[in-house]
Amino acid sequence: MVLRSKPADGTHWTVRSAASVTGLSKSTVGRMLALFGVQQHRSKSFKLSTDPLFVDKVKDIVGLDLNPPDHAVVLCVDEKTQIQTWERTQPVLPLGLGHLEGVTHDYVTPLFAALDIVNGQVLTWCRSRHRHQEFLGFLKHIEAKVPADLDVHLVVDNYAAHKLPKVRAWLAAGPRFHVHYTPIYASWLNQIERWFALLTERQIRRASCVSAFVQTYNARAKPFVWTATSEAILEKVERLCKAVCRTGHSG
Repeated sequence: MVLRSKPADGTHWTVRSAASVTGLSKSTVGRMLALFGVQQHRSKSFKLSTDPLFVDKVKDIVGLDLNPPDHAVVLCVDEKTQIQTWERTQPVLPLGLGHLEGVTHDYVTPLFAALDIVNGQVLTWCRSRHRHQEFLGFLKHIEAKVPADLDVHLVVDNYAAHKLPKVRAWLAAGPRFHVHYTPIYASWLNQIERWFALLTERQIRRASCVSAFVQTYNARAKPFVWTATSEAILEKVERLCKAVCRTGHSG
C-alpha cells in the first residue's frame, strides 16, 4: 500500500495514516517499514541528461579522472552561483549560552574556482559578477598560474558564459588549452561541485572568510578519489531510464 498508493490528503503515507487504514498499530507499521528499508517520507532529486553526446562525454571526462594525461594539468572549473560564496557585510555573532550563532544573509562577491584533480589544490578568483568577461579573466588567471610547459585540460559545464564567441576565440588561440564539457544536466561529473559542497558545509553557512578557508585547505589538500568507471555510470543511468519508463511519464 505504501509503495503503490497515496493517501487522499497528502503526497505520502505517514506511520499514523498507514496504521489507521490497515488497522495495525503505529509501532508495527514503523517496524515493517524499517525492516524493508522503506522511507516513504523522504525523496531525492534527479534529472536525466538530454545531451545527444552523453555517452561520449561521460567516457571522455571519466577517462580524465581515472587516467590524467602526462605533461598536463586537469582542472575542474566552475563558479559558485546558486549559493554565492560571498563575504558577509556584518560579523558573525558568536555562539553563547542560551542563543545560537548568528549570520547575516547578505553577500558581496561570487567565486570562481578550479580544482586540480591530481593534487587536490584549488585555484580561486573573486569578482563582483560572473559573466563571460569574468570567466575569461579567470582563464587568463589560470594561464598565468599553470607552468608554461604543461597542457591544460578544463572540465566545465554548459553555462552560457563558458561558450560565448570571445571565450571560444581565446581558447582557440591557446593551443595548450583543451576543453571538456560535461553533458547537459550532468554537472555531477565535474569534481569542483564536490569541493563547492565541502566549502558550503565547512565555511559558507556559518563563517565569512572564504580566502582563509582556501589557504588552509590547500596547505593540506588531498585529491578526491574517483572510482566509478564510465561503464558503471552508464549502466546506472540505463537502470534509471528503465525505471522512469515504467512510471508511464511522457514528459
